[in-house]
Amino acid sequence: MDLQLPPRVTDRAFARLAEICEATGEQKALRVTVEGGGCSGFKYDIQLDNPGENDLVLEKAGQRVLIDAVSLPFLQNAVIDYTEELIGARFVIQNPNATSSCGCGTSFSV
Repeated sequence: MDLQLPPRVTDRAFARLAEICEATGEQKALRVTVEGGGCSGFKYDIQLDNPGENDLVLEKAGQRVLIDAVSLPFLQNAVIDYTEELIGARFVIQNPNATSSCGCGTSFSV
């Protein structure tokens, strides 16, 4: 049986969040949500937000990533990262719970 751990956020993702907050002048957290829909059944929604009452808060160097209680089971053992590629720069989720994913990178199934 695999040990269920909360998602891990890379230093690169925390650093990019700090850059975004500095550029916007707002100290918001990065919210990662799993919603029904997308090409493969579920999709990630990533946005700046303020913490809610039942959020899991992952924090480093004053930067925070939020996961709501409904999304948390879908993100167990996942890695939240930031990548810069030729096709663009974005936050990405490496999710071991996803049995398949779509080419768009934001949709998956379990």
